[in-house]
Amino acid sequence: MLNYTEQLWRLMNDIVSCVPKLSFIDPQEIFVFGRFGRRGADGAFATCHSLNLPNSEPGYYFWRDRATGSLTRRSEWFVTKTPELRIEGQRIKYMISFVLPRFCEQALPKSRKAGFYAPGAEPWIAKLDTVIHELYHIDPEDAGLRKFIAADGTRLEKSHGPDFYPQVAEMVRSYLASAPDPARYEFLKYDFAGLRARYGTVVCTTFRNFPSFPQRYVEPLPEQPLALEPNVAGVPVEPIRRKAQPPLYTERDIAFREFTGDGTRRLSA
Repeated sequence: MLNYTEQLWRLMNDIVSCVPKLSFIDPQEIFVFGRFGRRGADGAFATCHSLNLPNSEPGYYFWRDRATGSLTRRSEWFVTKTPELRIEGQRIKYMISFVLPRFCEQALPKSRKAGFYAPGAEPWIAKLDTVIHELYHIDPEDAGLRKFIAADGTRLEKSHGPDFYPQVAEMVRSYLASAPDPARYEFLKYDFAGLRARYGTVVCTTFRNFPSFPQRYVEPLPEQPLALEPNVAGVPVEPIRRKAQPPLYTERDIAFREFTGDGTRRLSA
């Protein structure tokens, strides 16, 4: 049996200890979990999720008539919140999810990453690139995801700055140049079928409410403001849908699932 997400977390530990640009990261504040994604389907291979975003300012949704532009209805006032995740008392600030088996099927040739590596680079480097890519999203200022600044000094709203991809490739080379133990990244060399042939069962850490996981949610204000803008007064109000997920997750909300390539099944405790 291979716990794939545990191996990824151990690899991240090794990476941040070897790559100076990522040395500010505390792996104890990162939680790695698995999501299901079919091979060959479109979508991300992995995602970095921030759990240290502050509550939003109060606001409301509203709808307009397409013809007249006038407001037809609005929601209750609400704030957007981030759930908390604590594992054995340790506060988790970032989660990184990996989509299996899609993540395992990556290969460097013919990918958008290939241009940043020397011809003949090992195909599995694409997966190492993805791991470092997600770590690079972690903000050194501990304020959510990393911010990027344009040449003129303005903040970019995109999640990847102009030099993001070549910088990730440089960190991949830096890690490999540090002569890490090959056993730390050996599992990346196999596609999903190869993993099952070598290790048998492939397991990932997930949440009990799989496929859900801790995500930002909206919560109505306990006291709705009475003073509203004139153009909103008298507009019908729709209640905010109450959250279906807990505001606090702990180790009791963690579960392990076998990933088969075609689906998943929860392992018995």
